[in-house]
Amino acid sequence: MTTAETAWTEAMRYENRHDPYRFFDELRKTPVVQVADKVYVVTGYRELLQLAHDPHVSSDISKSPISAQPAAHAQPDVGAEHMQAYGREPSLIVSDPAKHDKQRRQVARHFAPPHSPNVIPDMAADIQTLCNDNLNKIKAGINGLGGKTFDVVDDYAYPVPVAVICQILGVPLKDEPTFHGWIFDFMAGADMGPDAATEQGQARQQKGKESTAALTAYMAELIQGFLTEPKDNVLSKLVNDKDGPDGPMTPKEAAANAMLLLIAGHDSTVNTIAHCVLTLLRNPESIELLREKPELIPKAIEEVLRLQSAVQFFPSRSVTADVEVGGTVIPAGSAVHLLYGAANRDPKRFPDPDKFDILRPDNQHVGWGRGVHSCVGGPLARLEVNIALETFLRRVENPRLMVDPPPYRVNQVFRGPLHLEVEFDRITD
Repeated sequence: MTTAETAWTEAMRYENRHDPYRFFDELRKTPVVQVADKVYVVTGYRELLQLAHDPHVSSDISKSPISAQPAAHAQPDVGAEHMQAYGREPSLIVSDPAKHDKQRRQVARHFAPPHSPNVIPDMAADIQTLCNDNLNKIKAGINGLGGKTFDVVDDYAYPVPVAVICQILGVPLKDEPTFHGWIFDFMAGADMGPDAATEQGQARQQKGKESTAALTAYMAELIQGFLTEPKDNVLSKLVNDKDGPDGPMTPKEAAANAMLLLIAGHDSTVNTIAHCVLTLLRNPESIELLREKPELIPKAIEEVLRLQSAVQFFPSRSVTADVEVGGTVIPAGSAVHLLYGAANRDPKRFPDPDKFDILRPDNQHVGWGRGVHSCVGGPLARLEVNIALETFLRRVENPRLMVDPPPYRVNQVFRGPLHLEVEFDRITD
């Protein structure tokens, strides 16, 4: 193995999930580097931005050479697995213009300005209520842990965004215990590191495929119900919109994008809330600063998004022509991983990049991606994280980490703590 291949393998290994950045630093010595046959990674900030806007970079999963590869370099994206199960219809995140543009317009029409400017802002009161309700349950000892401890992930960061995205999409929250398990299996089965080749890794992949098929069937049935009986929610509007310039989505398109919106619509938000709490508890002086100046909370969130990118990279991209970037020519047909998590710590762009600096100027990170595939749900996630963090800081007295580093989930792309246990003195009213 070359030095770059070794660094990439180690970055993808589960035992290093809590800190892949030291391996990203090694990779960044050559901002664009080949790590396997027809697989390149991009770690430099400037180089990543160039490729994020390059029309020769495709997001179509069917064009990527890794989509058919097993084990160490294969990684199903948020759409690839269910494409197999549901008519091979890709979601917008694994499509290129003009298909991507059309589907993104159809989603945004019912989710974001200018056509639906109030969908996200109108959720603020509900988000605040959810945050308070979950802290009240912890205060009352309903979380089952007893004493003055709780799991930030299970008891706080997860319940809020999953309830919000279910309400917006029209997915029954009562079904959460079922689809939560399916999504967990899907994510665990989408391992692109060396552990995927082990017996345990192969078992996770098989379970992930089974759960993906189950989730696909669930979404298809839900959407069919909205075709029969339309409701006032995003999924129903996607398949019943006769007035929009692009018309309605087909049931297959809607099912693919429903899975994308459900998974991405809460998972990265859970990780960001958890990483915000983790980062603040590792930097306790920042807690006092934010309590004194809560107007700085949005800047703190952006700095966490830089340090702990909500999406570390996305593995479906490939180049359709030879592309020269950072002094390296990436041959046509190669897979390209844009490592947001590495670019956000590029010392050429961010001075002292490993430092958590709430007051960092010019913090133009790529934590939500860049280019046409920048996160459509970013405004909703920012609102959720802002309310969740402000409420945590205001109501949880003297929080402190019980385990550091915390255990992480298997998935490398949507990287986040599996659990984050804290103890505290008191939860105020």
